[in-house]
Amino acid sequence: MSVCSGTEPLVGLSRRGFLARLGLGLGSAALTHLLNRDALGTTPADRGILGHPHAAPKAKRVIYLFQAGAPSQIDLFDHKPLLKEWQGRELPASVRRGQRLTAMSGNQTSLPLVGSPYAFAQHGRSGAWLSELLPHTAELADDLCFVKTLYTEAINHGPAVTFMQTGSQFPGRPGMGAWLSYGLGSANDNLPSFVVLVTKDKGGQPLVSRLWGSGFLSSRHQGVRFRSGKDPVLYLTNPMGLNRQDRRNMLDHLKALHEIQLEKTPDPEIEARIAQYELAFRMQRSIPEVADFSSEPESVLKAYGEDVRKPGTYAANCLLARRLAERGVRFIQLYHQGWDHHGSLPKALPKQCRETDQASAALVQDLKQRGMLDDTLVVWGGEFGRTNYCQGKLTAKNFGRDHHPKCFTIWMAGGGVKPGISYGQTDDFGYNITEKGVHVHDFQATLLHLLGIDHERLNYKFQGRRFRLTDVHGRVVKDILA
Repeated sequence: MSVCSGTEPLVGLSRRGFLARLGLGLGSAALTHLLNRDALGTTPADRGILGHPHAAPKAKRVIYLFQAGAPSQIDLFDHKPLLKEWQGRELPASVRRGQRLTAMSGNQTSLPLVGSPYAFAQHGRSGAWLSELLPHTAELADDLCFVKTLYTEAINHGPAVTFMQTGSQFPGRPGMGAWLSYGLGSANDNLPSFVVLVTKDKGGQPLVSRLWGSGFLSSRHQGVRFRSGKDPVLYLTNPMGLNRQDRRNMLDHLKALHEIQLEKTPDPEIEARIAQYELAFRMQRSIPEVADFSSEPESVLKAYGEDVRKPGTYAANCLLARRLAERGVRFIQLYHQGWDHHGSLPKALPKQCRETDQASAALVQDLKQRGMLDDTLVVWGGEFGRTNYCQGKLTAKNFGRDHHPKCFTIWMAGGGVKPGISYGQTDDFGYNITEKGVHVHDFQATLLHLLGIDHERLNYKFQGRRFRLTDVHGRVVKDILA
């Protein structure tokens, strides 16, 4: 049993709750200190349940560029010239090996192979293969670690995205950022430790707030979604006719009511509610500053592309992610929808790449130029891969690809991973892993390791068992560590 684990409210009380229940009166004193520490000028960042990492961390923060819908690894990263030679021929049974298909292509009478219509080339000293659709990413090939053999058990979007983000295909578990907030706390008392950015006006598979929820952890650890427009965080600004001092007075009276409630019912969620109100008050000043790009040099804005000037676009969110990282936000999660290309892939995929390629590369380069890449882990990827065969009718100019969980590619940069390597190998058909497979839980264990956390020791007791991000298995992929 780990000493670095939490307990559910009905099993154990917080220290404040324990003292209050004993009637010593110290619980209220501790609460008063918590509520007034900002006014006193003593605002040390929350260190989390661990107090300090299990080991020396290579990364201090994570920026996760999640490409929702599953980008086609065959058309972007995993070069398979044999598929062009076999264009239109049936997927061999010896390659498929009886593996299950989705309902969308499982009833097809034929599964014709389709090669990528895009040219591939090797880049950098590392010789990484990249598609012509990613020219900006290709320029950074020697800074990136391509993991080509990620795999998952999930074959549909909902469970697969949930699995990547929470470690379980079933809803209700804490998101990755919530686990880090719980374990390591915050490095900035004026901003959330877990921030979520979603590209505006994008269709595709729906994204639900439980993906960045706190699950059974305290609600203070859930992700805070920033939106484009006048109010990045909903309900943060004061209503018309209410000024900052009015808000402060209201919170002071609310504190007093919560203090009474806490003395009668020592519930950690009351403490969480108090903390969230206080954070929101401080964020009224910190959020406008971090969301204001007016101080950014023209050269930086140009590097991210023209879309950076439009709030809520992927490019603007990438720059905002860098600004949040500079200010100590622990986990910054970007979501960009629209990668689910069951049909019309030759038309849709280039558009997705134009929206994301330049800004993704600019973010890595920006962090590198500022000396932040060494301790910032950047991750790019989706929830699974795409098939090597065509879903629906294959024509000379059009095709689509179905879901493929058996192998897909992500890339990582900075934060203690080896730059300029391609890890793992798939077969010549891009269908099966031939060496160095990386399960979703292996990826998650490695991410936690880079932040100095032993994935088996960061856990939380809930409903009689101890839960963790990697559930019951997972290994650190040591070969990709710098």
